[in-house]
Amino acid sequence: MNPALIPEFDRLKARFPADFGSSLVLPCLRRIQEDRGWIAEEDIVGLAAYLGVPRIQIEEVLSFYTQYRRSPVGRWHLEVCRNVSCSMRGSERLLGHLCRRLGVKEGETTPDGRFTLKTAECLGSCGTAPVMVVNDVYHENMSPDKVDELLGRLD
Repeated sequence: MNPALIPEFDRLKARFPADFGSSLVLPCLRRIQEDRGWIAEEDIVGLAAYLGVPRIQIEEVLSFYTQYRRSPVGRWHLEVCRNVSCSMRGSERLLGHLCRRLGVKEGETTPDGRFTLKTAECLGSCGTAPVMVVNDVYHENMSPDKVDELLGRLD
């Protein structure tokens, strides 16, 4: 865990009563990921020690919330929603198109490190399905043509 984050975590901690370390797991993990780009083993160990919570509490959060990454991702992190609404409106077609266009399978990163392609169980935008998130920015009502246009704008 980056020691430079400790003062920020201390300010967060001051807003909660004593013994509320488990309430800080999510915001601290979010900040660690913003800093490193993903959550490393050393981050889990360091955060558990800092917050005084069992490691399993951090592991539970990491396994439940899909926005936390346990490994590095490419410059552009692409997530395609695969839940019912998106699926019914063509998310599998989008995923297949992206796999062919990028030359990777779901869960892989392109050899040049530019793109990582993943799926998400639900991105919470059912009314605008199919949805794709690129580096935390939502792109809604997607089609293969819109995907191609979007990829063309990414450096």
